[in-house]
Amino acid sequence: MHYGPYLRPAGLGKVLRVDKDELTNWAMANGWQMIAGCPSLTKPTAPKEAIVRMVLKATVVNVEVKRPAGRWQKITSESYSKIQPDPETGLPRGLGFDTISGFTQLMEDNKNRAVFTKLGRLREGVV
Repeated sequence: MHYGPYLRPAGLGKVLRVDKDELTNWAMANGWQMIAGCPSLTKPTAPKEAIVRMVLKATVVNVEVKRPAGRWQKITSESYSKIQPDPETGLPRGLGFDTISGFTQLMEDNKNRAVFTKLGRLREGVV
């Protein structure tokens, strides 16, 4: 069973409490990058411009998307106590990531770009 990095289900009968640090670590390990202090996903064609971000506050997490006009729109908000890792994938449930159209593909594109960028840097250092 694959749980994904950092977010792991608790043992039987235990409830895992996700906190800001754990959610940030999960995001960084899954292709997100820190832009303007928020874990963010970028456009495949513009890897420096965030289009989805998680705003991690003291008690809640807001997921926001950037509108074409450049303003951020909150699409979901949930308290840390209600966010749980998916037993199969480790994806945080409660933030709507499994229901947002195109989110999984965007996250996969960002993760692949991060891996290939890292490989390119390693290759440059070796050659």
